[in-house]
Amino acid sequence: MTGIRIVADNLSIHLPIYNINSLNLKKTLLRVGTGGRIHAASKCLVVEALRGVSFAAEEGDRIGLVGLNGAGKTTLLRAVAGIFHPTGGSLRVDGRVVPLLAVGVGMHDDATGHENLRSCALQQGMTVAEIDAKIDEIAAFTQLGEYLDLPIYTYSAGMRMRLGFAVATAMDADILALDEVIGAGDAVFINRAMERFNSLLNRTRIVLLATHDLGAIRTLCNKALLLGEGRVLDFGPTESVLDTYARCVATR
Repeated sequence: MTGIRIVADNLSIHLPIYNINSLNLKKTLLRVGTGGRIHAASKCLVVEALRGVSFAAEEGDRIGLVGLNGAGKTTLLRAVAGIFHPTGGSLRVDGRVVPLLAVGVGMHDDATGHENLRSCALQQGMTVAEIDAKIDEIAAFTQLGEYLDLPIYTYSAGMRMRLGFAVATAMDADILALDEVIGAGDAVFINRAMERFNSLLNRTRIVLLATHDLGAIRTLCNKALLLGEGRVLDFGPTESVLDTYARCVATR
């Protein structure tokens, strides 16, 4: 195989939950584990977050991940990003993955904005040379000015979001894994963020987008992957899969 691609073959991911000391909590978790997704192991509970997932993404694909809360969308994105590893089956990812899963994760409150820009960029996988080449542009996009010289515990939630979003969208990706990334900030910033976000999408070879915004799925994606209780329920052209999703929601 050559080129940028993602191939999942019967992929399963089981997540252990340790230190469940409350018997009532354990019983509750087992009770809500629909479809056998939560079961007791020797010393822990195990959540079967993905079960037998198979699909392939090729260059040019923009795939919307849809499904109810708990369907496995975020777990799949984390697996593609290399955060979770297969328990069963296989997952092949050819290309540089940039995950936009939780903007601002890894920031240090006592460090300045400038220091966090650099440390977050390193955590995202940017090289020192890439950071040096882009740091001024990233700082300018935040429009935080002299606040970048202050520790970020002085920042509002919106200012922290600007900082994290600026770093996350600066890196060039082959594969982009997105999980509801724009959700805060004033109207002016959101407009600028969408322009930057669209620029990132245009220079990315494969996009996986998990969102409850079906309008965004229709606008941005040529395919959709419907997950339910960790399994693939449908995969194919966007409108066809969204029709299946609508029927699933209507029958609940």
